Parts: sequence; structure tokens; C-alpha cells
Amino acid sequence: MEAVKAVPVETVVDVTGAGDLFAAGFLVGLARGADHRTAARLGGLAAAEVIQHVGARPAVSLAALAAESGLTA
Repeated sequence: MEAVKAVPVETVVDVTGAGDLFAAGFLVGLARGADHRTAARLGGLAAAEVIQHVGARPAVSLAALAAESGLTA
């Protein structure tokens, strides 16, 4: 097993949806052929985005955020 570092966030506002967004990012990565490490990084990125504002829906495009982070799957 290999650890994947968490994505740093400025402020945690609301953790609602963090687990769901992590799972979604991870599964999208796997479904698109990414290795487990990259899939986990995608999940972490999605979860990090959603905990920085109120509500369980991303405030920005997760596809764009992944691309900006060099995580295309």
C-alpha cells in the first residue's frame, strides 16, 4: 500500500460531501484507466475542493481543476 498526500486547502468550511467526492474522483480515475495512485489523487483533489465552501456540490469544474493540477485521466 502506498500513501497519497492530501491536497492542501486554505480553510475547511464544510465537510459535507467530502467522502462522496473522493469516491467519485477515485472511481472516475479508475474507469478512465488511471493507476490507483493517480485515481486517489483525483479523489483527494475533488474532496479538497468541496470542503472549502458550504454545500456538497463542487463550486468549480473538477475536470478543469484536475487538468490544472496535471491530473488527467
